[in-house]
Amino acid sequence: MMQKLIEKHTLKTYQCDRYGFMRPITLMNLLQGLAGTHADSLGFGRDACLKKNIAWVVTHMFIDIIDMPRSGDKLIYSTWPTTAGGVRSERDFEVRDESGKLKIRAISQWVLIDLQTRRPMRISECFPDWTGIDERVWNRDFDKCNDFIPTKSHVMACRFDDIDVNQHINNAVYAVWATESVGFDFRNSHELRGIDIYFEHEINPHTPTVRIEVAFDTDNNVSHHKIMTEEIEHAKVVCYWKTL
Repeated sequence: MMQKLIEKHTLKTYQCDRYGFMRPITLMNLLQGLAGTHADSLGFGRDACLKKNIAWVVTHMFIDIIDMPRSGDKLIYSTWPTTAGGVRSERDFEVRDESGKLKIRAISQWVLIDLQTRRPMRISECFPDWTGIDERVWNRDFDKCNDFIPTKSHVMACRFDDIDVNQHINNAVYAVWATESVGFDFRNSHELRGIDIYFEHEINPHTPTVRIEVAFDTDNNVSHHKIMTEEIEHAKVVCYWKTL
């Protein structure tokens, strides 16, 4: 029977922002790391995929921040795959404090692709023994992101350190670009409460800059983002905020 991956970590100062809250990139990297570690232990991680010339690609990541962790918090992280059908698999995450209080929950959707053709592969054909846990941390559909008309744009550099071992801009960087593109004054007066990322196309590691198009729904404290290179849309991001 499949078991959840459970890890305990203390949130370090360098993983936090100026007010001691967990940085968005810290959260994204931790969730990605948990998913990779668990997949490796189950026999369908990166090394197993490379032998078959395939790779996991995340298409959606929805994160609900109930209470953003602070520096020094002792946290319990857990993750598990939930369902798989055809070419899609889903994976859930939880972050709790020492007392068991839920701090963050997240759901994600993944596909297996052929590295040569870049086309999706049926999971059952690649990993016949794949299974999941029939438990969801958040009952939410992987709906499409509505389009919007941007009111401002922000240019961000693609740094050498943004490139991962898969030779593309790491997914965690998309969250940084979105949260930075709202501007310093907005970030300084708002706390991040959730983030939805809809991944569409990889970004080449030789891309010098990206353009973040932004629109605000001020009535609901929501910001909408498109991550663009020229006319190619690589991702849409929706950020949910709380006024401090």
